[in-house]
Amino acid sequence: MSDSQPEDIEDIRAKKAEQLKSRLETPDEPVHVESRDHLAETVSSNDVVLVDFYADWCGPCQMLEPIVESIAADTPAAVAKVDVDRHQDIAGEFGVQGIPMLALFADGDQVEELVGLQDEDTLASLVEQYA
Repeated sequence: MSDSQPEDIEDIRAKKAEQLKSRLETPDEPVHVESRDHLAETVSSNDVVLVDFYADWCGPCQMLEPIVESIAADTPAAVAKVDVDRHQDIAGEFGVQGIPMLALFADGDQVEELVGLQDEDTLASLVEQYA
């Protein structure tokens, strides 16, 4: 019986690890941030997060939209979108002065910041550096 006990414990550990992994899977589409806490939760619960600070009226932001959607779908990064008009407090906290602005977080820390329209290859390469 003692031989089967470690196997049972390992089975339980494996099941628990799978449950945790399924809860923490990276979203494959951008997450629209609703508050500071929501952004903090997104950053803390994903290894790599690309935050897109944007506005609906911004032409380059609209051009960036399909690119960040592709980054969310095709890379291990989560993508969070922050509407700077709705969330001026968050934009101010991050010192957003021009949009689109992209901030990359790895393991909870901001590691990169880009301002302006970026191409998909640049963003994918940047994500891969930290993934």
